[in-house]
Amino acid sequence: MEEFELGENEFVELKNLLKLMQCCESGGDAMAVISEGRVKVNGNVELRKRCKIRKGQVVEFEGHTITVK
Repeated sequence: MEEFELGENEFVELKNLLKLMQCCESGGDAMAVISEGRVKVNGNVELRKRCKIRKGQVVEFEGHTITVK
């Protein structure tokens, strides 16, 4: 399990989170895996590349579990 820290009332776009956490090499790669339905947010497949990820959410992708704090 990995953690990603956010400030109060902040968010990170899903594609950027995957890139920042080094789950994908580039934003383009991140957008591709999201559109292929390979990423889950809170247990549900998420297809929106710019989905706003906020504190308390959990992102899963190919064995990576990222908890946003």
